[in-house]
Amino acid sequence: MATAYRPGTRVHSLPPALRAPFEGRTWREFGYLLLSLPLSVVFFSLALSLTAAGAGLVVTFLGIPVLAAALAMCRGFGAVERARARALLRLDVADPAPVRPRGDGALGWVGAVLKSGVSWRHLLYSLVHLPWAVFAFSVSLAFWTYGWGLLTYPLWQWVFPVHAGIDGLQLYGDGTHGIYLDSPFELAVTSTIGLLFTLATPWIIRGFATVDRLLVAGLLGPSRLEGRVVELESDRGVVVDTAAADLRRIERDLHDGAQARLVALAMDLGLAREKMAEDPRAAARMVDEAHGEVKTALRELRDLARGIHPAVLTDRGLDAALSSVASRCTVPVRVAVDLPARPVPAIEGIAYFTVSELLQNISKHSGARTASVDVWRAENRLMLQVSDDGRGGADAAGSGLGGLAERLEAVDGLLVVDSPAGGPTVITAELPWRA
Repeated sequence: MATAYRPGTRVHSLPPALRAPFEGRTWREFGYLLLSLPLSVVFFSLALSLTAAGAGLVVTFLGIPVLAAALAMCRGFGAVERARARALLRLDVADPAPVRPRGDGALGWVGAVLKSGVSWRHLLYSLVHLPWAVFAFSVSLAFWTYGWGLLTYPLWQWVFPVHAGIDGLQLYGDGTHGIYLDSPFELAVTSTIGLLFTLATPWIIRGFATVDRLLVAGLLGPSRLEGRVVELESDRGVVVDTAAADLRRIERDLHDGAQARLVALAMDLGLAREKMAEDPRAAARMVDEAHGEVKTALRELRDLARGIHPAVLTDRGLDAALSSVASRCTVPVRVAVDLPARPVPAIEGIAYFTVSELLQNISKHSGARTASVDVWRAENRLMLQVSDDGRGGADAAGSGLGGLAERLEAVDGLLVVDSPAGGPTVITAELPWRA
């Protein structure tokens, strides 16, 4: 069976089991495990001694700053470990939030360090990593040494008769009798055992490195709560920026559209009133023109109100609202909405404007002949899918789709774009379901 070759992919002639002992990943992770023991000894000794001293001196109140200094030192150890994991394990763990003292001076800093869960997790890492580092160091070094030593034994077996006066490695000896590895068969068996050890060692090392990754990510990175706080702060900024942009758009549309027309209408009516007595026919013509301007201004105001929140969405829900916006698309659009109930107005509005913007993109950029909109509920998610048979190539990082993705992320939503060159384009949006 032929395998398709894709440009840019690296083709290996050896299977992974035979490549593993020589890959850079294996050597990096082995170096990480070897470095872990001396560093963990230092971290453990300093953390335990300072923490014990601080705990013992707490009754004199001198132990509180000593304990805070121990925790701060452990945070420094954590920075070293994150840098080491980043370089050797290719694990990029974000730095936790810095200590933020609520008060001024040293007392505020001490209190903030002692109340920080991050600091205590760093202390826990400094204490629990030593026994694991001892185990991982011993086992990985033993497997590595015995594997390569036994595999290459036929190459250095001559050392024993020349320098030690014995025939080879001694398996058994009781003073009168000994068994040595010196025959060709014994050399071959020894090399085979060494080969098995050598092939197994990289996978043992990778298993140990996986445990280290879990320890570093779980104890030395930001907590899930901190990550959620950062995410919510970012989402809040997106919501604020989006609301400000919408207000600017509404103000611009009012100023440049309906307001300008109403001002011109007021001027035309004033001129018509002045001409009423002198030239009634010209005044009637000006009133007709003003009537047309009124209709245009009303249409623009309706479009503007629809852009803020369409009345059909409030009155009849997503099905009718999406059918209405689909009817204004330049290509035929099939709309299918299958929802057991109406979502809350906020989610309903976001779903409407998401589909509306995607259909506008289809009208302007896709060159499609047909399009479709599907809306359904999947467990606790509201699913939207807009597809077209156009030219494809939609850029998920572009300003339009990128801004739309940020709006969805602000409410724990998601936007997935599948648009290969030549089409078709399928854009799927997820929103939290709240009925």
